Amino acid sequence: MKRQLALATAALLACAGAQAQTIVVDSLDDLTGPTSANGKEFAAAKGDAVKWINANGGINGKKLEMSSFDYSYKAPVAVTTYKKWMSESRKPDVIYGYGTADTEALSAMVNSDKVVYLSHSFSANLTDPTGASKRVERGTPFNFFHGPSYSDGCRALVQWASSDWKKKGGAGKAKFVYMGDNHPYPNSAKEACMAFATQLGMEVLPAIQYSMAPADFKAQCLSLKETGAPYTYLANAANATIALLKSCATVGVKTQYLTNIYAYSEPVMEAIGEAADGVIAPIHVAPWGSNVPGMARVREITGGQPKSTFYMAALCTMMYLREALVAADKSGGVNGPNVQKAMYAKADWVPQGMEGVCAPATWTANDHRSVVDVPVLQGTMTGGKPGWRQLDVVKLGRDPAWLGR
Repeated sequence: MKRQLALATAALLACAGAQAQTIVVDSLDDLTGPTSANGKEFAAAKGDAVKWINANGGINGKKLEMSSFDYSYKAPVAVTTYKKWMSESRKPDVIYGYGTADTEALSAMVNSDKVVYLSHSFSANLTDPTGASKRVERGTPFNFFHGPSYSDGCRALVQWASSDWKKKGGAGKAKFVYMGDNHPYPNSAKEACMAFATQLGMEVLPAIQYSMAPADFKAQCLSLKETGAPYTYLANAANATIALLKSCATVGVKTQYLTNIYAYSEPVMEAIGEAADGVIAPIHVAPWGSNVPGMARVREITGGQPKSTFYMAALCTMMYLREALVAADKSGGVNGPNVQKAMYAKADWVPQGMEGVCAPATWTANDHRSVVDVPVLQGTMTGGKPGWRQLDVVKLGRDPAWLGR
């Protein structure tokens, strides 16, 4: 009997030791929903990053374990999944979430559970950790994302457009149209961006709605063509952008398209063809093949396989997470408050080995706007091959009036 008890105790201790050597990150992904063109790229980057991290010392010797769930971009499913994860004995140490509707729906629970929640939602509603701005429903101290908020990204683009119009000697006010679905993600930047465009002296025309799900958008394209607007912002994700630009090309729309970070990338250009040439977006990561030091690390992680800016965005987030977990583990253990403190520890932070790939980020206890110097890049299609050229870096700063909006 004593021997059996001893063996059982040893087994329990071994199990506990094994659990202590694992750090759990649960991940939401859209592999089958309306933003799957983005989600598949994000998921691939997360998986590659976990493999590389574990092959290179893990988190102070502890393995990183990532469990992914395809929620098909359905916020109610994300909420149910989150509750399930948090009710299990194997609770996640960190969650890598996804979209705007689901991330915002979960923010109160994330606050209560004190779990760091990374996401691909760049909603300005997630940038005010204390709620001091009074512009958000609640503070979001455990929500983090790497990149300019959707609002700041759009502000940077209309600032570029305003300057471009003047350089070209445009007569009168430059017309500007905002296009997107009636959904939290495309609506996220709408009010802030249109207000800033008006402030810059542009003529802001009524917004045109088109769905997140790809469809035949010729009717919307004809409406856009009738406006004669020289600048148009597309607020939906990649799947819808592909369909819209194809539809607009068939009816001869002439406008300078501006998009958010997740509407346009190399796979989008390849899917559209020549009609994708010239679109402008706020891209806070270096495109594949850029002559920057950190591209060597990216090649190491990807096995030298070319990757999209969507992939790069998720990879940068994972490398920030890696360093935050290492720091938290050394400072009392991996838990929400310790990971949160680690996210605040550095200013103008670039993960080691990713120099030039990830835009320098600063998160503070009062401001989760991580990137406020916004690179403005234009996509190019040459001989059927996608490429990029940088047009500007718009330095927006941290205007208190823009926190949370």
